[in-house]
This record gives sequence, C-alpha cells and structure tokens, in this order.
Amino acid sequence: MTANYIYSYFRVSKSDSIHDSVQKYRALRLKALQASPGSFASTYETESTFSESEWMSRLTAPGRETFICAATLHYNSSAQSDTTEWIGQLTLRGPASSQDFTLPIESGQPPQKLDEEEERWQMLSLFTLSEHRGNGLGTNLCREALDYLQNYQKYPRTVQVRLMVKPENQVTVKLYQRLGFVEAGKCTLAEALIANGDEHLLPSDLSSAKWSTRQGLIMIFKILRG
Repeated sequence: MTANYIYSYFRVSKSDSIHDSVQKYRALRLKALQASPGSFASTYETESTFSESEWMSRLTAPGRETFICAATLHYNSSAQSDTTEWIGQLTLRGPASSQDFTLPIESGQPPQKLDEEEERWQMLSLFTLSEHRGNGLGTNLCREALDYLQNYQKYPRTVQVRLMVKPENQVTVKLYQRLGFVEAGKCTLAEALIANGDEHLLPSDLSSAKWSTRQGLIMIFKILRG
C-alpha cells in the first residue's frame, strides 16, 4: 500500500462547520507554537489555556480572515480511507483605515493615501508544519489570500498588503520577495504587535530596546483590481 499527500488551500468559513474548524485550527496553532516558538509573538503556554469561545472568536472576529493549507493523506488502496489534517495557516487583518496603518516617519514607510483611494490589509502568522515544507505551501497560501483580496470587492481599485518580518528569517523574506513584496521601511516589535492585533501582549513599559529598536522589515505588495 502506498500513500501520498494532496494539498488544498481555502479561506475558513465563519459559519459553515465552525465547531469542527475551531478544533482543527486549535490543534494546528498549538502544534506550531510548540514546533517554532520563535516565529510567533504569543506562546504555547498562553494559548493552550484558551477556551473554545476564545478560539471561536479568533476565527470569526470581524476584520480577520484565516486561510488554511490542508494535507489529505491519500492511499492508493480502497482498504483505507483518506485522512485530512490542517498543516498550514495564514491570517489577513483588515481593511484598516489610513490612520491605523500610519507609522512614525522614522519607520520609512511611505505616507498613506486617502481611504477612498486605497484599501489596506495586514498579512500575518504564515506557518507550515516542518514535515510538509519544501512543497511550495507557504507561497500557495499567500497566493490564496492575495487572490481573495483581488476579488474581495471592486472599489477601491488599489489594495495595499503589508507584513512585518524579522530580517534574519531569510527563507521567509525571499518567499515574500518572489511573490512581489518589496521592502518599505523598518518597524519596532511594538509596532508589529499592534499591527497584527496583538497589542494585549505588550507590557505597560515600552522603554526597553526590545520593543523600540527598528529591526523588523516592513514589506508591501500592491494589488490593482481590474
């Protein structure tokens, strides 16, 4: 008996089979936090205590869209049925106002256009399980999300997609560059957490260099709707 994986990509519905989606998303997220703790601002210790309602809120909250890569283990035999597991994730946060997207001038990020001229989204939490890497899954997840934004609505015609990434994550940086993202400034860790909707993880005192040093790369991709 032989087996192979078939990969699929989709946006998580906020209504259809949501309880099943919550369980699959929780399993993926906790596995990701354990496997690659340095890739996330949050921790396994924090999120393992979340209630089902908190996981539900994460998937159904307005202004957040979750995209999943699922791996179906397909057996070339009728003796065993196929099984599917969620093995990759990506989140879009938006649309955001010009005011919410604006960063201090020292960041180097270009000024924002008027809200009626441009739509803005933050891309975050790209992750795939290590045993499935090398198959272009991260690239395909990003394309699924960008295609969603292309067809999200007709106006405004210009869409800005922004992400913030650690420059030492060269594999990820190169992935974004191949997709067409360009460097557009430097952000602090505090600014990145706020942009990603994780401001609750910030301490009351932000004077430490950990929070205020401009080391993170700001990368931007522009979509022109037809």
